[in-house]
Amino acid sequence: MSGAEIDYKAVFHALPSAVALLRPDLVYADVNEAFLRISGRTREQLLGRYLFDVFPDNPNDPAATGMRNLRASLRRVSATGERDTMALQRYDVEDPERPGVWQERYWSPINAPVLGPDGKVLLLLHRVEEVTELIHARGARGGGDRTQVLEAELYTRARELQELNERLRRAHAREREVALALQEAMLPAAPAIGPHRAAVRYRPAIGSLNVCGDWYDLVDLSGDRIAVAVGDVVGHGLTAATVMGQLRAALSSAACVADGPAQALDVLGHYARSVDGAESTTAVSVFIDWTTRTLTYSSAGHLPPALLHRDGTVSFLDQATDPPLGAGPEHLTRPQADIAFSEGSALVLYTDGLIERRREDIDTGLNSLADSLARHQHADAEALADALLRDLLPPAGITDDTALVIMRL
Repeated sequence: MSGAEIDYKAVFHALPSAVALLRPDLVYADVNEAFLRISGRTREQLLGRYLFDVFPDNPNDPAATGMRNLRASLRRVSATGERDTMALQRYDVEDPERPGVWQERYWSPINAPVLGPDGKVLLLLHRVEEVTELIHARGARGGGDRTQVLEAELYTRARELQELNERLRRAHAREREVALALQEAMLPAAPAIGPHRAAVRYRPAIGSLNVCGDWYDLVDLSGDRIAVAVGDVVGHGLTAATVMGQLRAALSSAACVADGPAQALDVLGHYARSVDGAESTTAVSVFIDWTTRTLTYSSAGHLPPALLHRDGTVSFLDQATDPPLGAGPEHLTRPQADIAFSEGSALVLYTDGLIERRREDIDTGLNSLADSLARHQHADAEALADALLRDLLPPAGITDDTALVIMRL
């Protein structure tokens, strides 16, 4: 059956749960058959009527709060567009056959928005589940009012926890989307640096908030030189994305005036101590000099860049590594090292999502990276980047985001 053939009005009225549709001004727009049964009202007594004119609080109970609590919940839903699961409510109902006689009733309500095409709240869906019989059955077996209410509360609390988990999931999903958009806006797309061009990739973690702490950057320097860097902020979401943007901009500026990558990371380390959330960030910076065919590099606790030589062998740049930014009690001058390269080599910088796997030694990941580079040694930068992601990232997705920069030398 196609969607166009479904009679949704019939579905609504056949729902086993009691459901009412209210306008934002809390006037009944429609109710299903189950709602009519448990409320003891006819359709004519409800449609077009204000909710609390039909179901006011019990005037004989000065402690009654059902109407106030329900109104507050419905207004929250109308204002926020978010679903609201209410705690167990005692909300007495006047006997339709005996005016002035009030029946003690207990309800477990859920209120949800029905959005229009413009995203605004068009209707309020009010679903109620009556638990009066549960309360009275418990009372008949003894235990007093407090025990009865507590047992019914347990039932409602379980539903509230389920609703809270769903709200958190939706909030996390929204934060993830915003953080990814922020990161995408800050990370350049394969920039051309003079005559040289890099292949860059970013892959977010799948089904996780552990995204948005990784970055890459390329900076044009004087002469035939560029600075390439990658980094990884501890944390996730908007906080990590914001810190990432600050550190990336600071390292770019430092690289333009520094004598080398060690000095650039020194400056970044000083700055990181003043940025909340920047502690223990890892970063590596490589200055490429095409005139001297030299790579000068320094690492702040980051995984070593890989140099793919023309003969297919791989060297890891691991001779100038110090602790992450702000990790030590005192600031120390960072080391740097040089390595020569030949035309046709490739420089690969990456973050831990590319090679690190749980219950697997880091050397296993580094060896896998070297093997993949050797197999694809003749590919251009773009093809090599795609091959590494295909070879090294698990088909089911990664649990940490991954940044990758490849430059053919």
